[in-house]
Amino acid sequence: MPRTAGSTSRNVADLVRSAAARGRAHAALITAATGESRTWGQVDAAVDAEARRLVELGVAPGDRVGVRLPTGAEFCVAVFGVLRAGGVVVPLGPGLPPAELAHIVADSGLRLLIGPDGVPGATAVDPPDLTAATTAAGPGEPVAAVRGGEDLAVLGYTSGTSGRPRGAMLSHRALLANAAQCAALRPAPVTAADRVLLALPLFHVYGLGPGLLQVAAAGATAVLMERFDAEAALEVVERYRVSTVVGVPPMYQALLDQPQQRLREALATVRLFTSGAAPLDPACLTRMWQAVGLPIHEGYGLTETGPVLTSTLVGGYPKAGSVGRPLPGVELRLVDSDGRPFEAADDDELAEQVGTGLVAARGANLFSGYWPDGAHGPDAEGWFRTGDVGYLDADGDLHLVDRVGDLIIVNGFNVYPHEVERVLAELPGVAEAAVVGVPHPRTGETVKAVLVRAPGAELTGERVIEFCAARLAKFKVPSVVEFVTALPHSPTGKLARVRLRQLNGAS
Repeated sequence: MPRTAGSTSRNVADLVRSAAARGRAHAALITAATGESRTWGQVDAAVDAEARRLVELGVAPGDRVGVRLPTGAEFCVAVFGVLRAGGVVVPLGPGLPPAELAHIVADSGLRLLIGPDGVPGATAVDPPDLTAATTAAGPGEPVAAVRGGEDLAVLGYTSGTSGRPRGAMLSHRALLANAAQCAALRPAPVTAADRVLLALPLFHVYGLGPGLLQVAAAGATAVLMERFDAEAALEVVERYRVSTVVGVPPMYQALLDQPQQRLREALATVRLFTSGAAPLDPACLTRMWQAVGLPIHEGYGLTETGPVLTSTLVGGYPKAGSVGRPLPGVELRLVDSDGRPFEAADDDELAEQVGTGLVAARGANLFSGYWPDGAHGPDAEGWFRTGDVGYLDADGDLHLVDRVGDLIIVNGFNVYPHEVERVLAELPGVAEAAVVGVPHPRTGETVKAVLVRAPGAELTGERVIEFCAARLAKFKVPSVVEFVTALPHSPTGKLARVRLRQLNGAS
């Protein structure tokens, strides 16, 4: 497949070097909690220092290095430092449960883990010392980036259809291509003049790509919040005159719970709201537009696509229920279960009935397959089936209507029922278990467990949640537990998940 937009040997860390060359004294990272600000020149020097440290610790080109830090300046420098040293970043959530963390450590073959100690199989080192990196002996000689282009840059673990996290292999080419594709939108999501609120988990591909990498590509300023809180976020936006908000639906829902006058005052400097990682409720879009006079532009993508595929910015206006059109340089088509493409219907009403198919994409932003051998990546012609089902309306805007399998999206994070069901099967007193996603006003969806008790078992919902919380990441733990006498099955014995979502058994 030709890689026109991504046929570059550049390293992702070159984004920092370029930003420093264009505006060395321009603010790069502002830590909202402390007010500490670092320029692009200081960040570039800190990335150099981190790259030197990692090489001294034994990191060789291609080695996988885990970054397990909260959203903050240290995370940013650690990621770019690993990349400049020639390593491969494996982003890890600070809250990952031991079992899942151990799986990723073993599967990826981590050389080092930047973050807290105590992870079996991983050698942990301290986060970057940003003060020492830019003072004391001075910044030192610039470090030339090692590797780039088709070389692996980020190994992003995402739940597969089996529920076991798989590493999606994202090259420097893919990440840089997606940054360029997003930057080609008009209005541009991020410009050098913008101050961008990043209250997202940067270890998630949405926070990393449209968040951190877009800021670096534009030479903009990131205003970093370790965790999102609506009242605190409004104060931060007002104090630092934030102009762009990169958010997820639950963030906007929480903001809308604040008094409208407060929203108008605090968000007066904002020119653009964007949303991704999970479907945006059309009612949320309407309410935000009415409250502050600006819409929320929605996008769509996944880890394997680097991550952004579509945005309503392409068409120039938001459309309720739509995730927009393909970015410049991205091709999108609908295919049947055998991968054969078909045309969208001319009429919107017919489109949903006749033109619904599996979403396939092609572009320089696509991943190189799954770790370690590149399996199940784009086909020989460069097309990748995302696993989502949708239709294209008469304007060419994509509408997502379902997901292949039964993927649950909680706050933008993927939860596959099989993974949770496997844990529930280990709980004494459970005869049969099933898991589905149900709507939730804050997180988009939440995990619901429907259980059949074993004869004589005295199992409670509290015990189920406690058991899961010790074995699963927080967003995968069921928040709704129902007990029934039998689970619904189809005539062939297949679990009828659609009927499970409608059950209203005893909890």
